[in-house]
Amino acid sequence: MRYVSTRGGVPKVGFDEVLLTGLAGDGGLYVPEKWPEIDLRKLGRSGEASYAEVAANVMMPFVKGSVIEPELFEITNAAYAGFSDPAVAPLVELAPNEWLLELFHGPTLSFKDYALQVVGPMLERVLNARSASATIVGATSGDTGSAAIEACKGREAMSIFVLHPKNRISDVQRRQMTTVTADNVFNIAIDGTFDDCQTLVKALFSNKSAREELQLSAINSINWARIIAQAVYYVSTSLVLGGPEKRAVYSVPTGNFGNVYAGYTAHCMGVPVECFVVGSNSNDILTRYFESGAMTAADVVPTLSPAMDIQISSNFERLLFEAYDRNSIAVAGLMASFKKDGQYTVAGEARSFIDSLFCGYRIDDKGALAVMRRIYEGTGKLIDPHTAVGIACGRQFSVQPTVPRVTIATAHPAKFTDAVQLATGVKPELPNTLSDLFERPENYVCLPNDIDVITDYIYSERPSP
Repeated sequence: MRYVSTRGGVPKVGFDEVLLTGLAGDGGLYVPEKWPEIDLRKLGRSGEASYAEVAANVMMPFVKGSVIEPELFEITNAAYAGFSDPAVAPLVELAPNEWLLELFHGPTLSFKDYALQVVGPMLERVLNARSASATIVGATSGDTGSAAIEACKGREAMSIFVLHPKNRISDVQRRQMTTVTADNVFNIAIDGTFDDCQTLVKALFSNKSAREELQLSAINSINWARIIAQAVYYVSTSLVLGGPEKRAVYSVPTGNFGNVYAGYTAHCMGVPVECFVVGSNSNDILTRYFESGAMTAADVVPTLSPAMDIQISSNFERLLFEAYDRNSIAVAGLMASFKKDGQYTVAGEARSFIDSLFCGYRIDDKGALAVMRRIYEGTGKLIDPHTAVGIACGRQFSVQPTVPRVTIATAHPAKFTDAVQLATGVKPELPNTLSDLFERPENYVCLPNDIDVITDYIYSERPSP
């Protein structure tokens, strides 16, 4: 399998290079040269296949030719062995033909675990095969950071630096990162928003000398390995709900567009989809796009669902690449316009292509709290505010009652204790593995939104080569 950049400015590369670099050298995002297909009927007939086995089968076409290929089944089996639910990604019926896909049974209680518990060992194997090391740098709006740290901590071939927006993530989210004591983990609180953190990371990767000297690698959702690992749970869900014969609606609380794009990846491989509902909170750049065709940046406002407090949805570039019939010149032009003017417009066949499979809705904090309260009163189930956004937005999409409606439940309610308690009057408890989280000492630095300061810090703290 070979990969191309959405901006067309770099040569085709194999999976190992995509995994290690994350972001293409021209600033674009890697996508497969062609889409592989999977036979859902054959995969479903196995009946006894575990989630780890389904994962290996889904990811295998993407890692062909990689040093990881012969070890993929071993990697997925180890990655999901410790998840708290035997189904790994269980479907729970919320109402008749309305489902929650629970993606919070991993070690950090977030959907990010489903990818990063695979990506961490993948990186280690590639680095070891090359007798190399890497400096991993990522930005987080809350959950990616802790999942990435959990996947990378203690691995000798890598150091990990995670930037998070100061005072803009929950206490549980922050502490899950800052209480990790491994020597290869570095946490940085940035005086700014998640978009500022993400911009700093992109700027660092755009610095050729720093990229090469530090051997930079990214495990944000821009890394293709994360996308394919997340595509797995759409495949497993489709198998349960009757795919390939039966289509479903997937409502995805969305920030950086990686999770919902993983669904699109599964669709390109053969998963039948009625629609992807893109759910937004008050930071509604995507909803505004679906209403107007114009992607226009605005200020980020803090909400109860901080992982979605984003106004630059990086993975949307991958969808644009498909919508413009893989015309990298057109995509590069749109990205240049967005960087210069904070906006671009999608029209004609490209917009129709996107609208044929995606739609977007929004709900504010008041609405999300109301949904959390109604779900608890009606079912006794606690949900986090991001999942509430997904449910509320999914219910705004009109669909025949025979079509399953699936909301992606992205986080355990205990990660957002204050919001859940505000909505329901009930304080969700952390699992036993995290029961002492608030007693653990924290370790992180606060730095300004300044690329030179960030770069100097990483150079000074990374282990000597």
